[in-house]
Amino acid sequence: MIFAAADPENLAMRPNQRVQKLSLSTTLALDARAKELAAQGRDVINMAVGEPDFDAPEAVQSAAVAAVRSGKVRYTPAEGTASLRKAIAAHLTETRGVAFTPAEITVCHSAKHALSGACLALVEPGDEVLVLLPAWVSYVEILRFAGAVPVEVPSRADLGPDLARIAAAVTKKTRGILINSPCNPSGYVMTAKEVRALSELAEQHDLWIVSDEIYRRLVYEGEPNVSPVQVSERARARTVIIDGASKAFAMTGYRIGFCAAPQEIAMSVAKLHSQLTGCPNMVSQAAYENALAAEPREVAHMCGEFDRRRRVIVAALQKLGLETPWPRGAFYAFPRVQAFLDARGSAGFCEDLLEEQNLAVVPGSAFGVDDSIRLSYATSLATIERARERLAAFLARKQSPSRTAR
Repeated sequence: MIFAAADPENLAMRPNQRVQKLSLSTTLALDARAKELAAQGRDVINMAVGEPDFDAPEAVQSAAVAAVRSGKVRYTPAEGTASLRKAIAAHLTETRGVAFTPAEITVCHSAKHALSGACLALVEPGDEVLVLLPAWVSYVEILRFAGAVPVEVPSRADLGPDLARIAAAVTKKTRGILINSPCNPSGYVMTAKEVRALSELAEQHDLWIVSDEIYRRLVYEGEPNVSPVQVSERARARTVIIDGASKAFAMTGYRIGFCAAPQEIAMSVAKLHSQLTGCPNMVSQAAYENALAAEPREVAHMCGEFDRRRRVIVAALQKLGLETPWPRGAFYAFPRVQAFLDARGSAGFCEDLLEEQNLAVVPGSAFGVDDSIRLSYATSLATIERARERLAAFLARKQSPSRTAR
């Protein structure tokens, strides 16, 4: 049947209010802009996107090819294949030291997909959820779309969690707390003491915890990352772990992750996804299962390279006079540029940097902290040096308010 074109003035085709209020992901928007400029022939250095510059390990690629050639690329259960869920449960049991079962695992299209599913499954309209700043760009938007009220809590000066402020932010409407360690954008890794304090706060006020652990493998020094599930059985019972393959295995394009939660929550997420997305990609599931089983040597090499780059970029930024908190994990540096900001804040700083120097970085305002910028060091040492030169030239030309005052 063919319908006549409707009168545009009477056409009620518009996004609903929840969608209209969503912001486009700043990191993805900047990445797209950088690629657009590069396509125009400009020599753009893109340090905006958090994507490893390595290929996925050979074991991952081989498993993906074998899955495609198997003739068995079909729908899987909404919660993921039984074999991958078993592998994830075994992996969590080994790495967190706490027993998990496949029934507590729901495989998703990515860690972001797992996070959005968990938030939709957990919150009621009007629930308050504590978000610790600086925070990944999508946390606040996902919570708002789920009907929650994000309550952003500033960090300490070293970008660690301010426990007093967090406790003071709890109200009768608070239902949960979202934590991320190692942190995107700061690289801060919470101490065991901090994780315990947050877990005890959650227990005291009967809050759930969503623990985004996507960068867990990327810790370069000091004590390893600690998950709330390791604090106590009580903490485990109120925690949802979010994790995936993108960062540690350089599997960004495979789009595969999971949530691990008490069985009722895990199955609620699976039920939701059964209606919204059907099932995770079968080829990616096979590849991820093989990655967990093989523990490819390429992963250790990649982590070693990130560590080298981390030391180089932080030293370079500090030499430029930028206060740069030391990142113990992930692959980001988060220097403070407050002295160089005008009324447009960090967004204007990054816009000028891209247009004038062809260097793409992310404004701190996207993470709730406007005095900083985020640079991804998931790139080569040569590229980091070129980026340093461009940033140095930009800062030399950009007159700061403090210099004007002199």
